[in-house]
Amino acid sequence: MMSNSSDSCRVGCIQLNSGSDRQANLKRVASLIGKAAQGGCKVILLPENFSFMAANDGDKLTIAEEQNNSSTLHFLAGLAERYKVMIIGGTLPLISATNGKVRNSCPVFSASGKMLVCYDKMHLFDVTLPDEQYCESDSVEAGVLPETVELDGWKIGLSICYDLRFPELYRHYSSIGCNILTVPAAFTVPTGKAHWKTLLRARAIENQCYVLAAGQCGEHPGGRNTWGHSMIVDPWGEIIAEAGNEETVIIAEISLSKMNTIRQIIPALTHRRM
Repeated sequence: MMSNSSDSCRVGCIQLNSGSDRQANLKRVASLIGKAAQGGCKVILLPENFSFMAANDGDKLTIAEEQNNSSTLHFLAGLAERYKVMIIGGTLPLISATNGKVRNSCPVFSASGKMLVCYDKMHLFDVTLPDEQYCESDSVEAGVLPETVELDGWKIGLSICYDLRFPELYRHYSSIGCNILTVPAAFTVPTGKAHWKTLLRARAIENQCYVLAAGQCGEHPGGRNTWGHSMIVDPWGEIIAEAGNEETVIIAEISLSKMNTIRQIIPALTHRRM
């Protein structure tokens, strides 16, 4: 954990090409978290579906676990404790109270391995693209509440993938004092190419927050392709770290004083009328 007197924090986003072999995915996750920790990261973000990407969303039902008895959550807790880092666990499927559905959940672990909070994806990806169709709500139960977590002067607002298109969620986070917004994702190639960078920069600029976005990349079972291009964006909208389309870790130093200077130069958050 960084010191309370420290202005800066080193953060990392892990980009993956997850498949249907859960153990193989977790092995690569462990390796990349270790690499990020060795690079000095104190906060590490995983992408959506880091532990399992199958041919269709319904396959999540076959591997979903109870939150209180999840080997995947135990795995993340162990890595957080081992490397003394905060891990924001992308998403994994957890058993829902609704029969036949799962929660698409983002757990957060402290550097001691304690789970601090678990955010369930609120906005579900039910869209028809020219060559692809998705109906996430067929297998996923939507979350109902935003969630935040704090770390030594930083307040982090949690979101997942399609949430990125709903600016009111991020405005809520900035209005309650968040200065980091996290976006684990598995963006499709056509929507990623058209909108990913624009949306991430917009959320950073309008809320004067850092945005950490960790994505899936490449081809997955069933021929699904994801955009990659994980990135870290500063409150001015500048991209300070960006991946390509391969498995990797991106790392950046973020600064409270830089954020505060930007908020002083353009005090837009204090000028809101609605």
